[in-house]
Amino acid sequence: MKTHKHENWTDATRAIHAGESKPGVSGPVTAPIVRSSTFTFSDTAEMKRWAEGRSSAYIYTRYGNPTLAVAEEKLAALEHGEAAVVTASGMAAISTALLAALEAGDELIATRQLYGGAYRLMRDILPRMGIRVHFVETDLGGAERLVGPKTKALYVETPTNPTLRLVDLEQAVRLARRHRLTSIIDNTFASPILQKPLEKGFDMVVHSTTKALGGHSDLLGGAVAGSREWVDRARKMVIYLGGCMDPEGAYLLNRGIKTAGLRVERQCETALEVARFLERHPKVARVHYPGLPSHPQHRLARRQMRGFGSMMAFDMKDGLGAARRVCDRVRLFLLAASLGGVESLVVLPIFTSHYKMSRTELRAAGVQPGTVRVSIGLEDPRDLIADLKQALA
Repeated sequence: MKTHKHENWTDATRAIHAGESKPGVSGPVTAPIVRSSTFTFSDTAEMKRWAEGRSSAYIYTRYGNPTLAVAEEKLAALEHGEAAVVTASGMAAISTALLAALEAGDELIATRQLYGGAYRLMRDILPRMGIRVHFVETDLGGAERLVGPKTKALYVETPTNPTLRLVDLEQAVRLARRHRLTSIIDNTFASPILQKPLEKGFDMVVHSTTKALGGHSDLLGGAVAGSREWVDRARKMVIYLGGCMDPEGAYLLNRGIKTAGLRVERQCETALEVARFLERHPKVARVHYPGLPSHPQHRLARRQMRGFGSMMAFDMKDGLGAARRVCDRVRLFLLAASLGGVESLVVLPIFTSHYKMSRTELRAAGVQPGTVRVSIGLEDPRDLIADLKQALA
């Protein structure tokens, strides 16, 4: 079988064909699930070449698998990176990337506004491994003063979870290059459909592929993309720590990636309509959505994103009680964590992504007790707005 070449393709075509074989007579159109945990060698000479790093043969699915390889090539192509490695979850991708860049005695600078799981990893776990973390705001103010001889990496997330703040990608890369820091970005909220951090100069991009890339709320996964050198380092962490993706999850990811462009484009259109409705509602204090001109970083979003995304949050004027009533009264929106699927979801961050955080930490993250996070799916925007209208009444 011949493998498709994709150097000159656009993203829509890469999402469908990158990594796939070009079938001959009676060949499968869809890359199959290779469920085998282990693979054979032709002879001991091939086994020796593999041990010496001179063979790309598959040996064991924790090291690599044909179904995983298709997903990895698709992700690398979409992110415009040299390579990618898929992982068991988004958190596995985050921890893998960080441990590929850091070791005991090193220091990390990270934006304070992060997915709660990533923040707690940096707050509670990395210090136990001898890695010190300095947190800064999304404007990276004061980051220069925190750089020292032990500082090795910069980690950002943009747009942020859940209040959609933005980090200036070019500013972050300049800071990292000036001080020779490894730059890592969580691109989950934007997805490679809307934002290409590697093109701006980032070293590694991490994703929860559970979200927009999978797109159907039926898989758990993550990914790291970047240069071949950095992905090789990340892959070693996956092999040593065991955070590899299951072949069936990779198969579902391959399927999801093929429609990601259409889904994200439609979700962006609907999200803007819903955000405009919420911004006009008298019971809503503030809407966090970079597609609104009222968003303080709207111009930055227009400059570095191809669209504004499917995620938003809004703060209720009457606080937690009002936010809980809205979440309990919706009929079409589902009350569930996660995001990026075809179903629209609402959730209270203080009870999910940002649980076990102090009031000070919540305030720094921009999360209020009355903050509602919304993931827009593929339903008709008129139905979604009608549902929110009755829930807010």
